[in-house]
Order: sequence, then structure tokens, then C-alpha cells
Amino acid sequence: MLACRIHAKEDLRIEPDAAPAPGAGEVVVELGAAGICGSDLHYYFEGANGNFVIREPLIPGHEASGTVVGVGAGVTRVAAGDRVAVSPSHPCGRCDYCREGREQLCTDMRFLGSASRYPHMQGMFRQRFVTGERQCYPVTTDVTLGELAFAEPLAVGLHAVRRAGDLLGKRVLVTGAGTIGCLTVIAARLAGAAHVTVSDVLERPLAKAAEVGADRTVRVDRDAAALATPQFDVAFEVSGHPAAFAACLASARRGARIVQVGTLPQQPLPVVVNDIMARELDVVGAFRWGVEFDWAVDAIATRRVDVRPLLSAQFPLQDAVAAFHAAADKNRSTKVQVVLGHV
Repeated sequence: MLACRIHAKEDLRIEPDAAPAPGAGEVVVELGAAGICGSDLHYYFEGANGNFVIREPLIPGHEASGTVVGVGAGVTRVAAGDRVAVSPSHPCGRCDYCREGREQLCTDMRFLGSASRYPHMQGMFRQRFVTGERQCYPVTTDVTLGELAFAEPLAVGLHAVRRAGDLLGKRVLVTGAGTIGCLTVIAARLAGAAHVTVSDVLERPLAKAAEVGADRTVRVDRDAAALATPQFDVAFEVSGHPAAFAACLASARRGARIVQVGTLPQQPLPVVVNDIMARELDVVGAFRWGVEFDWAVDAIATRRVDVRPLLSAQFPLQDAVAAFHAAADKNRSTKVQVVLGHV
């Protein structure tokens, strides 16, 4: 068995990994495909993701699919041979938030591929791994494991749209045309948005946004005036850039809603709060997802959503370093995955 471990900033090693064995209620999954997310890039290039600092070797990866190769006692949800999307979210199920149906806010969350806890929650960039049966979502359609690994980021977009409220007939802005931005476009279309504008500073991401359903794309580094006047009913800030949040505020109509999806820098932002008050803007956050993971798997499995335009490249697990560098180049890639074979 092999695993990809990040030991420190720009120190990623492919190392031997013990063959996993399932306990009661657990499943062994052989990796099909695992997407490289922005948080994975932070861990590799910076040795940290915001306040979450690597303190022991970390196996990244929280967007994955695979094939069940073993089950523990009492498992009924899946069987050996099943192709599954794997949820990285292990909420406690006991805290007030879990009991309210907001498991993404769980106070004792165990989220795979994260240094938010110590010991770290090891992720899915490895040949085989053990997870709870409730984290496995079997599919029987002919979608590829590469497509199925988009379930987690699509769930993020679906949750953001759910936080936005009714989008039917609305004019929508999405700032940031990376994977999550494009999947938010798709989710907004599913929810009935009448017109979707996407902004970014690079041509390639904007072209992908148009391919998956954006009506209008804006290069804000060349045409900042395009977002300077109130025109949108809902704005999704996905880029995690302070200037993009400011653009959302400036371009939101009176009574509009702004959904913060991207992770902004850990520093105060220059915001004129009176604008929020005087124009009755609603500003809400969207963090990860809950039941939307179920919806994402179904949408991909039935191809009601087509994520294939967003898959830029797949690299063998052994070439993870090259995969990370490809994923970091937004002029070249949208979503890059590590795989065991072509999936």
C-alpha cells in the first residue's frame, strides 16, 4: 500500500502505508479518484491552511470516490464491489447542531484530510482507506469514478445556493471561476436563476464558467466598472479575495443577499457597514455542506449535472507532486485528481 503524506511546506512524500482492516460498521475503499482542493494546495505550498498548521505528516484529500473491497461486521449500506462516493465528513451526531440538522457546524467534527485536529484527520490520497459505512454512497449508473469524486465540491455549491434562498428568476453574481465557482453556477442554474454573471481575473476559468452555464463573464482586472453599480439579487463570493467581497457589496441591489463561500484572509476587512444597513443587505456564510452531499451524488450519478468539463487532468498517485503543481496553475487547470488508474 502507498500513501501521499505532506510532512511540511513543499515536502510531499509517497510512502508505504499499512493495509487497512475494517472494524464493525466500517468499510475498506480502494481509491478511484481524489480531487485536489484549495485547502490541499495550502497544506502543500504553505504547510498550513489558515489556522490549521501541519504538526505531523498529513495525508490530504477529502474529495474522493472508489470501490469497496472489504466490509466489517454489521455493514448493510454497501457491499464489496460497489462503486462509491465517499463523504469526508464525520459529525458527532450528538451536539445541538447535529440534532438541528446542521451537521456542518458540528462542535466535534472529524473531517478527513484536515489538520484542524491533533492527531490530524488523515485523508484519502492513498491506495486503500477505512471509513464508516454511512460515509459511503453507492452508485449503479455508468458515471466514472472521476466524475463521482466531484460530489464533495458540488455539495459545497449546492449548500451555498440553499443558503441564498429562492433563486427562481433572480439575477446572480458569482465572484471566482474556479471549481467551486463553476459548481455554484451549475447549482444556481438548477435552482432556477434567470441570469448568472461570473467574475475572475483569468480568461481560462471564465471560459469554463461560460461552458457550464454562465450567461456573462467579467474580467474584473480589466473592467471593474462592470460590477460597480447595484444590479444583482444574489451574490456569491467564492474567490476568497477581499476585493471580490467589496464587489459583491457594490453590485448588490437593495434587499439583496450576499453569500460568503470563499475563505477570506484572517484580517479585518475595510467594509462600509452602513451600506449593509441602509440597503438592507443580508450577508450570510456557507460552510461546507450537510444533506447536500446526498443531492450531489444523485445529480452526478443521473448526469442531471455534468461535471466533466471541469476535470482537467488525472495523475497517478505516485506523481502527486506533479499533480499539485498542475492544480496550482489556474491558467492550465480547473480540477486535477490523483488516481490509481484511468477512471
